[in-house]
Amino acid sequence: MSEFNLKDLISISKSSEIIDLLVSKNIIKEKAFLNQLKYERELDKLQFELLRLQEQIITDGGRMLIIYEGRDAAGKGGTISRTIAKMNPKNYRVVSLSKPTENESKQWYFQRYIQHLPKKGEVVFFDRSWYNRAVVEPVFGFCTKEEHESFMDQVDRLEHLLIDDGIVLIKFFLNISKDEQQKRLDERSKDKMKQYKIGPLDRHAIEKWDDYSFYIDKMLDQTSTEKSPWVEIRSDNKKKVRIETMKYILNRAEDFDTKINIENDQNIVKIRK
Repeated sequence: MSEFNLKDLISISKSSEIIDLLVSKNIIKEKAFLNQLKYERELDKLQFELLRLQEQIITDGGRMLIIYEGRDAAGKGGTISRTIAKMNPKNYRVVSLSKPTENESKQWYFQRYIQHLPKKGEVVFFDRSWYNRAVVEPVFGFCTKEEHESFMDQVDRLEHLLIDDGIVLIKFFLNISKDEQQKRLDERSKDKMKQYKIGPLDRHAIEKWDDYSFYIDKMLDQTSTEKSPWVEIRSDNKKKVRIETMKYILNRAEDFDTKINIENDQNIVKIRK
């Protein structure tokens, strides 16, 4: 077994290079870590391409809005954090709004979200969005039937206006299986480093599975249009979700030249129209 030296360690600048080094020193067998090595290398390439895309958006004065919705524990936060890992923090924002204040509850429902839309040269990530009113709110009785129906009637028109105004809008829905969701929620409850991820509503995710399914199906069916489609991602495998969502973002960018493969895996990605 070869030994490390200071020069080896100093030369490391990427997470994938750590595995490369361990393999080259015969400390681990590449076969045993092949999937992780492949993932780290692909992730690194995609993150670099997203930085290039962001630079083009800044130069062109473009605007991009990416919405992440999904069942609890489906991996929205982890996917966003990997996506922005190498981007310029001055030109992106992650928006995750808490429940409306008393004053906001008296406004037009979309009003508090509109103020967070991207300006020129900016990418905005919505970690949950106005689609709370399509699923979470009706499941828990936080809105009336009339408020829910009004939202479902208005949301397509709003999104089409944003797109017509030049915003590139992407809507991801991360769909996790019931067994995998239960497994992840159990892990979070036992791990003190992850317990902060469990919100008051997350604890009801399994018992209200069927209620969620009803409103999720309704949302995906009724608010997916050719101009603003839902991109449904099978999310039992966190690493594949991260890779496939990043590829889709790059695919949606017009006039962006990349030399890497950004073709989506159709077994993971389903575009609803």
